[in-house]
Amino acid sequence: MSELLTEVPAQSAKPAIFFDGVSSRRRQVTLTLGDALEIAEDGEAPVRWAYADIRRADSPAGVLRLASTSAPPLARLEVRDAALAADLTARCLRLDERQTTRRGVARIVGWSVAAAVSIVCVVLFGVPLAADRLAPLVPKPIERRIGDASEVQVKTIFGRSACEDPAGKAAFTKLVNRLRDAAGLDDDSMTAGVLPSSVPNAFALPGGKVFVLKGLLDKAESPDELAGILAHELGHLKHHDNMRGLIYNGGTSFLIGLLFGDVTGSSAVIFASRSVVEASYSREAETGADTFAIDVMHALGRSPKPAAELMFRITGKEGGSGLMTILASHPLTEDRLARMTKEDRPASGPPLLTDKEWRALKAICGSGKV
Repeated sequence: MSELLTEVPAQSAKPAIFFDGVSSRRRQVTLTLGDALEIAEDGEAPVRWAYADIRRADSPAGVLRLASTSAPPLARLEVRDAALAADLTARCLRLDERQTTRRGVARIVGWSVAAAVSIVCVVLFGVPLAADRLAPLVPKPIERRIGDASEVQVKTIFGRSACEDPAGKAAFTKLVNRLRDAAGLDDDSMTAGVLPSSVPNAFALPGGKVFVLKGLLDKAESPDELAGILAHELGHLKHHDNMRGLIYNGGTSFLIGLLFGDVTGSSAVIFASRSVVEASYSREAETGADTFAIDVMHALGRSPKPAAELMFRITGKEGGSGLMTILASHPLTEDRLARMTKEDRPASGPPLLTDKEWRALKAICGSGKV
């Protein structure tokens, strides 16, 4: 009589650790390796994992950590006994199926490239579009806060206080007010000043702030030359070009700060200061500001050509010197010069300043040329 031999399922002598994926309780269980893996806890019905469903999970050295595709996603089994781990590993033929294959690597690379392309598209198209749409919508109180923060940094660079000679300041205020009235700007909070810096530049800040540096005033030979430059800066204010530049240069960090109200922090100040010192407006922004300046000068019965002559004079003398000039943020091109020259008209309005007022303005910082 022959005996029928049957395979006796192997049972672990040492307990394993089991997390059922439903609760966070750590369970000590025994394992039975039969036609499927049985995970048993005293007093509980065993949990069965088919060997084909078992996969290796990340684990520290000396621990075999397993998961099952048919179990809850967070379910884990930890086996620390080396002999049991080896026996179990031999039965799980698809244990490492989730490891990254060449196809997996290619998929990761593909998604990485797609992500990089998406970022580039956001930088090239998304942020500029957001800047164009958001700039006119920034509330005036927020814009003024940004301007105040930027002014502090700008004055640190170009002079901590504006030039305050009474006669010169009165002449400058008269010139700015005439330009503002002709431009139809009704913002009573707009401020303008001259800073004691030898750099020939002028710029606008958010919140209706316009500054002329003494270096530019020294090179101006008539009120019309300076007025055309100031009208150009008023154009940038009118069209929100400075806010648009801040949002564009600041990117997503500035947008997030704008959304949450943190717009006077270091990032806003840095971007504002860099914009007025180094960055260039777009060709469209420069064209729009030129058009605005031409219209304002014509409304005053004056010609825009003197402003172009001032800019060209600075270009010819200092364009290749590497110094910061008005051309750093307002690059002069032959087309722009030709356009302003073409718009030249005989003066039909009164002088913007008297000779006495012009001399006072030139001496507003106490050492101007008279």
